[in-house]
Amino acid sequence: MEAQHTLRLNDRSRPPAVALTFDDGPATYTTAVLDILQQEHIPATFFLIGKNISGNEQIVERMYREGHTIGNHSFYHGFNFDWQSATKMEQEIVKTNAAIQQITGQPVILFRPPYGVTNPNLSRALRRTGLKSTGWSVRSMDTVAKSDSRLIAKIMHSLKSGDIILLHDRCEITVRILPVLIQSIKEKGFDCVAL
Repeated sequence: MEAQHTLRLNDRSRPPAVALTFDDGPATYTTAVLDILQQEHIPATFFLIGKNISGNEQIVERMYREGHTIGNHSFYHGFNFDWQSATKMEQEIVKTNAAIQQITGQPVILFRPPYGVTNPNLSRALRRTGLKSTGWSVRSMDTVAKSDSRLIAKIMHSLKSGDIILLHDRCEITVRILPVLIQSIKEKGFDCVAL
């Protein structure tokens, strides 16, 4: 999935921009991520796991209220998601869409496949549900990173306008580096946008 998707913002009529995206929430550090984004006046995109929404409806409502884009990241995020039939995938997508829409009142249009894996069954499920598959071009590896400075350096190393950065709002290191990362992105002359 890496290097497969970029923003359509790298034309000369728009300022250079990158997108911050957060997978797997609502999670332990989602509120802290939202606090930082609010302080920095940065919109982002959150790809939610359906089963994580129950009990965290206020967090999802806050995402929507504060202008972030909310996408679908399947209902269970099972290791075997990509082995399922198109019908089973569609059921997870529809169930997650319903949970998000019940809170926001808005249709969901973006889907990020678990682990970034796409296949013909997923293509069929997305056609049936009308969602667009969304990948990334910068994989931060924040789920396994140990060093704050190395993680920031990895993300910033070859960052260019139009990049979509994959982060996870379940990772403590992501919260720690986020203010510095945003500042580094701004210093490079890029805006941060939501998908």
